Amino acid sequence: MKCFIIIGMPAAGKDIARQVARAKGYPYFATGDIVRAEAARRKVSPGAESMARLSTELRGSDGLGVTRLALKTAMETGAPVVFMEGIRSKQEIDLIGAQAETVVVAFLAPKSLRRARVLSRGRSDDSAAAFDGRDRREIDYGLATPIALADEYILNTGTVDEALAAFGEVIDRHTVA
Repeated sequence: MKCFIIIGMPAAGKDIARQVARAKGYPYFATGDIVRAEAARRKVSPGAESMARLSTELRGSDGLGVTRLALKTAMETGAPVVFMEGIRSKQEIDLIGAQAETVVVAFLAPKSLRRARVLSRGRSDDSAAAFDGRDRREIDYGLATPIALADEYILNTGTVDEALAAFGEVIDRHTVA
């Protein structure tokens, strides 16, 4: 199995990968979806602080808990190509790499653009006040190292169509036999 690991800071454009994966018929697993589903199951408030606490709890003491859940589900599909998003550390990438061939793709966008996207997208766990703290938490989880060591980069500062095309080219390069 080939696993495209989609990484990036909040609002860098990782959802572009989800759109391309769906268009190409590839399974897509996001750790954030797992956290949001668990929050709904537990009836946890979807606010920024409560979601941050739940995310940290689900990551577990070794930081790999949610990734293990997503990887298990991805492996069970039997699909030759899958996508995983929400991976934040080299340890998580190594965990996935022990069971699948990986391609790490980092989405990049300047902080000011990411902040504007957060304010416009209207998710319950997004807020201007929590933006810097969320960035800090992502870095504390270890995200800077995977971004620095990514196999591919998408600089997402233009239009959605430009980002979709750039990411589609990355996928095609890595899936053509």
